[in-house]
Amino acid sequence: MADSNTIRLRVFSLNCWGIRYLSKHCRERYAMIGELLSREEHDIVLLQEVWSEKDFLCLKRKLSSTHPHSHYFKSGVIGSGMATFSRHRIHDAFLYRYSLNGYPYMAHHGDWFGGKAVGMVILNIGRLAAHVYVTHLHAEYCREKDSYLPHRVVQAWELQQFIRHTSSGADLVILAGDLNLHPQDLGNRLLRTYTGLRDSYTETAKFDGCEDGITLIADNPFINPKELCPFEKGIRIDYILYKGSGRVSIQCESLSTTKGSVPDHPFPYSDHEALSADLQLGEQDCALAELVDIVTEARTEVKVGLYCAERMRYTAARTGVMGMALLLLELAIAAVPWLALRADQPFPRASFYLLGVLCFAILITTFLLYIFYTMEVKALQGAEDQMRLAVGSLQERLRGFPLAQPLNRLCRPLEGQDPCPLEPEE
Repeated sequence: MADSNTIRLRVFSLNCWGIRYLSKHCRERYAMIGELLSREEHDIVLLQEVWSEKDFLCLKRKLSSTHPHSHYFKSGVIGSGMATFSRHRIHDAFLYRYSLNGYPYMAHHGDWFGGKAVGMVILNIGRLAAHVYVTHLHAEYCREKDSYLPHRVVQAWELQQFIRHTSSGADLVILAGDLNLHPQDLGNRLLRTYTGLRDSYTETAKFDGCEDGITLIADNPFINPKELCPFEKGIRIDYILYKGSGRVSIQCESLSTTKGSVPDHPFPYSDHEALSADLQLGEQDCALAELVDIVTEARTEVKVGLYCAERMRYTAARTGVMGMALLLLELAIAAVPWLALRADQPFPRASFYLLGVLCFAILITTFLLYIFYTMEVKALQGAEDQMRLAVGSLQERLRGFPLAQPLNRLCRPLEGQDPCPLEPEE
């Protein structure tokens, strides 16, 4: 602390790429990460892709003296991969799992099995209540034909909702993680503008790191440069975002990133670069007009995803009907010999059975797909309905209409009348 009224925090964030037996040099890199965190004086450490709880426990033992408080967020089939370490006591923790997270049949991408979510911990830093969030959104595998864009927009929408609804009593809000969003992507603008969160890279007074703040660099030995096309140098998808409150404001004094391979080691900490931000008191701002435009754009994107999901559901239903019709036709053909006084079956028995199995497989597959796309449609419809309400509320605020008053203030009895039955008794 510089003085009694100034609090400084060091926040660290890293996507560890910690898939046991699959990620290269996983054990050695975790040892390097543990050494780094033990050496540096970070107040809060937010990690992603710590897929093995054993690795989390190893880090916990390593950091027991420097970061005595920790929490591991469990979710999905293989876990959320998110972990938090803190020098300050963790008073509460909560996990919210996103309603959409890719497709289970895209197993080679693996996002669906990871149970992508946002984790929250509540800390007391002095007399300040800090709400700290860590998240990891769905990856972008093809920028030109990004079939996961509606899912990522919904995740960003749910993320900003979760932060707004859980941080009302916070003096300080910090969000860090791999958002898989470029700085000007729709989901990023939706998140930052709606919540008022500020990007430490654009707000910092001092930066030391990769050019343009890139966190996925082409020079990283764990990355195939072809996957970064058309961005030759790399992309910035990892962030530390923050905001204060009406009582406390915060500002980023400095931000640094790692720069590829670690000195005295043949490889870097991860396929992502780590971020380290020094925070102190600052200010935040939010423009309603810009927010209306961004929410409207997000709603349009979700509508596009909804249209595609409804088409896929319709296709699954139509295919199922065709499979059912084909199965009924086959049953009708099978009944012909019985109706014709047990005449011989005109089709080969093996081909007949094979066709029946094929029809049954089509019915089962289309039934499962129809259920899955119905779930996707409902989730997209729910997000679109919420966005519609949000746009209407924001437009009223822009026009200067007062916000709705609490029910117990609106329901005041006239003199001589009985109290309103909905007003709580004192």
